[in-house]
Amino acid sequence: MTAEVTIANGARLKAHPLRAAILGEVHARPFTAMATPRRLIHFAFATPGEAGRNDRAALAAFCARGKLEPLDASARHHRIAVGDAVLRWEQHSEFTTYTWELAAPAAQPFYPDATSLAAPMASVPQPGPLLVALDLHLIADDAERKVAVDYLFDHASLAVAENSDGTALFATDFQPDAGGFVRIVVLDRGLGAERAGALVQRIVETETYRTLALLGLPEAQRLSPSISRIETRLADLTEQMQSAEGLSDNQRLLHELTALAAELEAGAGASHYRFGASRAYHEIVRLRLETIGERKAGVFPTWSSFLARRLTPAMRTCITTEERQSTLSQRLARAANLLRTRVDVELERQNRDLLKSMNERTRLQLRLQTTVEGLSVAAVSYYVVGLFHYLAEGAHARGLPVDVTLATALFVPVAVLLIWFLVRGIRKRHIGGE
Repeated sequence: MTAEVTIANGARLKAHPLRAAILGEVHARPFTAMATPRRLIHFAFATPGEAGRNDRAALAAFCARGKLEPLDASARHHRIAVGDAVLRWEQHSEFTTYTWELAAPAAQPFYPDATSLAAPMASVPQPGPLLVALDLHLIADDAERKVAVDYLFDHASLAVAENSDGTALFATDFQPDAGGFVRIVVLDRGLGAERAGALVQRIVETETYRTLALLGLPEAQRLSPSISRIETRLADLTEQMQSAEGLSDNQRLLHELTALAAELEAGAGASHYRFGASRAYHEIVRLRLETIGERKAGVFPTWSSFLARRLTPAMRTCITTEERQSTLSQRLARAANLLRTRVDVELERQNRDLLKSMNERTRLQLRLQTTVEGLSVAAVSYYVVGLFHYLAEGAHARGLPVDVTLATALFVPVAVLLIWFLVRGIRKRHIGGE
């Protein structure tokens, strides 16, 4: 498919890099005409990440070995004839489907057994864990030979419906048979090949996405005990917060809250994708059944009403679990913020007390320093006066008229004042006048 557009004189308009992919997506999984009778053996495998790439490589090798139509490198859908069967391959974000379309000459539903008909699947390596195994039989239901479907299935879980104009009836009990296949019968009452193909594909997609939607339920059940335990522990810690005193108690409670929040976020992170995918798959199931336009047929419930009683509660469990995680995360965050505030206030109080004690020690040191300064002035003055005394004696010895005792006595107050002013100036420069 070309993405460019040709205009007058052969000129081309350059297309957006994604235009071809967008246009091709609409036709990625087209309906194919299906003549009645027909038998479909459908499988869906979990193929996330590397498994999907390995599956694509394996199918490409299978096509090359059998000299079949090659698989395009970017194709998400491939349809090839393998002997008397037709293989329809589709790859999705986390799963891959293999649908084998087979001739069904027998008028008896589900004969022969699906186990023997599924033999072609052994020629392709299994791409991943099996999620869906479906045996669908499309047969005619004419006026001369009415087909009764109730004897084929378990009445306790049988769901039967007609399409919008009554040209088809489809039924299943959603239970695997002895071979592990979920059986679905579709009675053709004048569909035509095109409508039969579209109806069958929508029914197959309904069963596939129904199974995928339920993958979220075990995850919700697995997380439920952990969430309940965290909720109970949070209530206990909140109660303890009312009587907690001191920094050590608050820090202990904050540590426990942080550990609970980490455990909750780990579970929420692991389940976020699964719950979101379950919601999306459930919505696809609803849309497929809405497109079919079910009508009630007989006393049995339609597919929509049956799944509303069985599938919807499972989806509500997943949604409720996700909501509990979100609500609990907010409660943990509020409790942690409250405790963190209390811890910060306690730390500030301790810092204030520490600064106060430091100020007191500094004041004592200043007083001690003042005392030491007085002693220092006296000591230095004593040495300076001693030096001056030596100078006076030296001058007297030279014959100068100097009274050594009087000169020394007069110099003492001068020396003391000079030393005091000098020490005071040094202290002002160092401590800014403290």
